Amino acid sequence: MMNKDRQFWNEDIETLSPKKMKALQWNRLKKQLRYNFDDSVYYREEKFKKAGLTPDDIQSFEDFQKIPLMTKDEHRQIQADSIQQYGHPYGLITCAPREKIVRINSTSGTTGQPTLYTLTQNDIHVLNEMHCRKYWRTGLRPGHIVLQALSLSMFTGGLPLSDGLQSMGLCVVPVGIEGGTRRVLDFALLTKPDVLIATPSFGEYLIEQAPKLTGKDAHELGIRWFYCAGEPGAGIPSLRKKLQEGFGAKVFDHTGGGHAFHGISCETEPYPGMHFVSADHCILELVDPETKDPIEISHGAMGEMVFTFIGWEGCPFMRYALGDLIQIYTEACSCGWPEMRFKILGRADDMLIIKGVNLYPSALKGVVSELEPRTTGALRIILEQPGPLVKPPLKVRIEYGFPDASEEDKQTLKAELSELIKNRLRVGPDIELVEPFSLPRESGKTSLIEIKK
Repeated sequence: MMNKDRQFWNEDIETLSPKKMKALQWNRLKKQLRYNFDDSVYYREEKFKKAGLTPDDIQSFEDFQKIPLMTKDEHRQIQADSIQQYGHPYGLITCAPREKIVRINSTSGTTGQPTLYTLTQNDIHVLNEMHCRKYWRTGLRPGHIVLQALSLSMFTGGLPLSDGLQSMGLCVVPVGIEGGTRRVLDFALLTKPDVLIATPSFGEYLIEQAPKLTGKDAHELGIRWFYCAGEPGAGIPSLRKKLQEGFGAKVFDHTGGGHAFHGISCETEPYPGMHFVSADHCILELVDPETKDPIEISHGAMGEMVFTFIGWEGCPFMRYALGDLIQIYTEACSCGWPEMRFKILGRADDMLIIKGVNLYPSALKGVVSELEPRTTGALRIILEQPGPLVKPPLKVRIEYGFPDASEEDKQTLKAELSELIKNRLRVGPDIELVEPFSLPRESGKTSLIEIKK
């Protein structure tokens, strides 16, 4: 019988010491390298042989880092080459035989052609295990009802997430975002969910729209847990407070949809980042985003995330540089959960450089949100051309918070915002204040950058 009072879903793994986890990773990595070499044309020819290596040559983690990185652009090219050679997009990178493949997942495709990857039943079992670890820790138990308000298409946060939730005995309401805001709110009223999973920007929008569309405030929906996905949420204090108060819920960041890299935040204040819960199936590295040289995993280290799947059959990504910039924390968290933590800083291709200063849009949103409710927290960075280089000043549109704000109020707010941004981010902004709720809201991920046409 399941012990619902236990702290961890899989205590034997989740409480392993760093030394024992490293030993487990190494044993699984050695097996995975042989598997990838034997069963993937791409890995054998383009990674091992070009590095002058075989699996037997790799006797240390330093040896492993001699294998060239894989990128998303390379992944797309592999798909194209596979179609040309095999008539389908999976032949070069998929290791498992076709009869073992039971699902094909896709990225969201928001920045280009979607990248596909294959999963076996074993891979799905691993995914479900990771999801169970995350949500169990935060208090979810069998019988809780979850309103899944992310995209339910092939996006990795759709079906794979729903499968994981169901595997731990949760009741999933897969309403998705495709039907629009009213449908999500209607199903919230109809099914009485305990949990809402959505992008934080969509959560904000639901708080704004609930009274207009339902005659009820969002906190009357009965939501007790709000899980932010796809964008920074719980890590921005003002946004976390807005979601907490708007829904009357605990708010968590989490990541990991249909792949092996998974993390979830805890309730410690100040925000300590997300706990990395999948180290037994995912080896994490850091590299310099420009040179791609390895960066040592140490407390406070920052760099581009690189991951390798271990114990994986279908599409076992190896040294995949996805483009996410993260910061690592290895010192113990006061919550008592034992593993390494990380903060997602942003996308490498979203980073802007203004007079030598690196700026992440999410950091700007965090600063602007500090002045809520005088601002709504909504903003757009206006660029003449794609980054990363931006000719100063940084042009940004920001919504003020009160429809009846006087011109004097607006000017005072503008001056305060300008000073705050300069002090916190070391960037001089050119601010245009716009009316509340005049900037487009998205039900999925909301881009904070707009290219002027």
